[in-house]
Amino acid sequence: MPAKKKPKKDPEVTREAAEAAVRTLLRWAGDHPEREGLRDTPKRVVAAYGDWFSGYASDPGEYLRRTFEEVEGYDEMVILRDIAFESFCEHHMAPIIGRAHVGYLPTDRVVGISKLARVVDGYARRLQVQEKLTAQIAGCINEVLKPRGVGVVIDAVHQCMTTRGVHKRGVSMVTSKMLGSFRADPSTRAEFLRFIDIEGGGSR
Repeated sequence: MPAKKKPKKDPEVTREAAEAAVRTLLRWAGDHPEREGLRDTPKRVVAAYGDWFSGYASDPGEYLRRTFEEVEGYDEMVILRDIAFESFCEHHMAPIIGRAHVGYLPTDRVVGISKLARVVDGYARRLQVQEKLTAQIAGCINEVLKPRGVGVVIDAVHQCMTTRGVHKRGVSMVTSKMLGSFRADPSTRAEFLRFIDIEGGGSR
């Protein structure tokens, strides 16, 4: 798979234009952006967007390129559980709040565990659908580390479902992506699911 170019912001969209768009939305909602409580809201919203969508300015694969080979021949499963993340639904721009569980079977090298969390954030801090987010994380780890297998499970709550539309609270969505031995070998997949305790609900 060829290396992906880092996405860039549209140079024609200035900060001033973004703030003006927020003022338009405030007026459309029925309020007055000139009143005291909302006067600085456009600046704050644009700054918040810079944080929430910072994943567009990053290449998650870069986090995985520094690896360690001095692991005394360790070749068993490496798992990072309960990686908290926040993302936004690309259909309604409503928050997606959840946890990711990531595991892989190394070949001859491992990566620092914080880098796995950074990969999750790199993709989560974009407009997303959960299925795509799950596949992107697994695909990135598989492409860069070239392990014997990768497993990713995401359990998340979608506020586009809880705060609008059907208004169903207490509902979470679970997605998974298994590659290599995690997909081909039922015992490897079962071991991964047992470690993250997804079947018993222990990760929530």
